[in-house]
Amino acid sequence: MTDEDIKSLEKAVKKAKRIASERASELHDLVEDRLPAGYEEIPGIAQATYDACRAWAEADAKLKAAEAAA
Repeated sequence: MTDEDIKSLEKAVKKAKRIASERASELHDLVEDRLPAGYEEIPGIAQATYDACRAWAEADAKLKAAEAAA
C-alpha cells in the first residue's frame, strides 16, 4: 500500500470515529433527557450506535492491517 492509501484509510477511520461518537452522544441524550417517556426510541438509536461503532472497528482493522503490511 502506498502512503496515500494509508492516509485515505486514516481519514476513513477518523470519519467513522466521529460518526460513532455522534451516535453515542444521541444515545446519551436519550438516556439523560428523554427517558422514560422516549423509550420507543431506544431500538433505533441503539442500532444506529452499534452500526456506527462496528463501521469504525472495521475501518480501524483495515488501517492496522495496512500499516502492518507496509
